[in-house]
Amino acid sequence: MTSTLDLPRSRASQARGGLTLCVAIPSSNRRVILEETLPELARQVRLPDEVVLCAPSRQDMPAQALRSLPCRTRQLLSERGLCRQRNHILDHLDGADVVLFLDDDFLMSRTFLHELERIFLEEPDIVMCTGTVHADGATSAGLSVAEGRTIVAESECDWEGRGRALHPVYSGYGCNMAFRVSAIAQSGARFDERLPLYGWLEDVDFSRQVAHAGRSVRADGLNGVHLGTKTGRTSGVKLGYSQIANPVYLMRKKTMGTRQAGMQMARNIVANTTRVLRPEPWVDRRGRLKGNLRAVADLVRGKLSPEKIMAMD
Repeated sequence: MTSTLDLPRSRASQARGGLTLCVAIPSSNRRVILEETLPELARQVRLPDEVVLCAPSRQDMPAQALRSLPCRTRQLLSERGLCRQRNHILDHLDGADVVLFLDDDFLMSRTFLHELERIFLEEPDIVMCTGTVHADGATSAGLSVAEGRTIVAESECDWEGRGRALHPVYSGYGCNMAFRVSAIAQSGARFDERLPLYGWLEDVDFSRQVAHAGRSVRADGLNGVHLGTKTGRTSGVKLGYSQIANPVYLMRKKTMGTRQAGMQMARNIVANTTRVLRPEPWVDRRGRLKGNLRAVADLVRGKLSPEKIMAMD
């Protein structure tokens, strides 16, 4: 198949002097949350030119929610796996200038896409831009859609006070990260499918591939909330193994520095060890620590591989 990454901008975007923005959402077994979060896209001051949803089956697709959006929508089917699904979206981009990858449980402020377009228009050397996450349910028991909406509304009230500052970053955060499509084509970047299932650090790997083409920033003016919905997550043992195997793999691949990889692994091992006796109700600390130790043992034996989680129960 011929990639569409180099296609020119759509006639509509050229006519208004703007950019074509594609919102890309990979999802798996989370139709219920999509039925609540997809309609939020209709609140955008600047609507997306297209929303592309990629899932493993038709049962994962909230058809009614997609049909209700006031913009072009597409449904793509792909084998399960975050990296595979994102690559499938890249293979089927249709004239987009900027692709914004969102998690299916991320809520944006109403001005998010408007501000995103402004940044990429006014800063031609920016190749990756990620937003400011005001609350992240991934680090807690998770947030309801109602709670997320409230936090987003509060962030919108304070938008003028925060300004439009841009801050250099090492990588994007996978729940919301936008890329200039021409920079993806120039760098030949792909999401690494050797990082299976949940991916774990796939955002760092992809961001660093594109980083050679220009600046990577976090924008104060892009505000949102990551609900951290717990359904459809990787098991504790598998995630614990990935917490060691993936940083080591990316370090060897040279898309993650030795310092960054070392600190990432150390934080995970310390957190899982210190909290294993009194774990958070929403975290399988025992499983994660077991996965950490299994990965360390494989590392010592020279048998460490990200793909090994596919054979685990």
